[in-house]
Amino acid sequence: MKRIIVSVTNDLTTDQRVHRICTTLTSLNYDVLLVGRKLKNSLPISRFYKTKRFSLLFNKGFLFYAEYNIRLFLLLLFNRKNILLSNDIDTLIPNYIVSKLFDMPLIFDSHELFSEVPELVNRPRVKSFWQKIEAVLIPKIKYKYTVCNSIAKYYKDIYNTSFEVIRNTPMKIINLDDSKSAISLRKNAIIYQGALNKGRGLELIIETMLYIDNAFLYIIGDGDLTNKLKLSVHQLKLTEKVFFLGKILPTDLQSITSKAAIGISIEEDLGLNYRFALPNKLFDYIQAGVPILVSDLPEMKQLVNQYRIGEIIVDRNPEAIAKMIKLMLEKRNSYQNNLEIAANELNWEKEEVKLKEIFNSID
Repeated sequence: MKRIIVSVTNDLTTDQRVHRICTTLTSLNYDVLLVGRKLKNSLPISRFYKTKRFSLLFNKGFLFYAEYNIRLFLLLLFNRKNILLSNDIDTLIPNYIVSKLFDMPLIFDSHELFSEVPELVNRPRVKSFWQKIEAVLIPKIKYKYTVCNSIAKYYKDIYNTSFEVIRNTPMKIINLDDSKSAISLRKNAIIYQGALNKGRGLELIIETMLYIDNAFLYIIGDGDLTNKLKLSVHQLKLTEKVFFLGKILPTDLQSITSKAAIGISIEEDLGLNYRFALPNKLFDYIQAGVPILVSDLPEMKQLVNQYRIGEIIVDRNPEAIAKMIKLMLEKRNSYQNNLEIAANELNWEKEEVKLKEIFNSID
């Protein structure tokens, strides 16, 4: 059985894309080892493939990346492997070096435009470093794929190299048992799931709740802005309308999402990474039969327009968004047929076919 080592810099527990890919690789009879890191607040992890999480001294900034990549290099160097799968630029250097040392295949999965994330917009030196890594390594990698057409086109235009597109679609829900979750949502629940970081539109949607009656906002996830957002909710006196559920395992998240009336993904246009965003939460909402409210950004806008499964924000003003949400709540049932059509087309069972083709083509 061939061993494939999959590496990513997160703590593994909520990365549904990587879990689905590891599941597919296991079905192809690979011996999978998934490598990430462990944080103080990391949830327990139990998978049917092998996992390894580094406990690091540093968890952000240059020292984090340096420590993680050194640890990853040593693990890759001294462990059995036949194929390497690197997720995003921040794991690529040790994977590339080891792939050359052992003359073995390297696959690259670009979850995002790493050098264009909002955190780097005002940090030109750091941004330039990651762009140089991209420019040197990406064109040299034979097998690579990314999450949407816009990012694939960007890489083609900048580096003249081709990427397959494998979207962040979830497994198709056959029979959803929403009684599995102990968490209940109130009527007219608006849900956000994902990282609580800069540029996600969370401040905006919290302020929007000032102008909506008989609806409630549930924020699922954690991140750099968690404490700031909680303070804002307290200062705006919205503690009875806005609730923070923290990190939730994907197995529980599905049943919670299905109870929502609206799912939101209202990222700001902060650099190309967000402009080209096609978040996996959109597909999770669709599978759960929940209409979506999205930003006027190309990939999200195209998805909503193609399937007519929600609305697009054209005015990022809290009062204007509140009116749009009220309208969506009134016409919620009108989206259901289109959501069923979309769910039947946008699922991992169909998307993983392209992944299998890539791995079956490896020399």
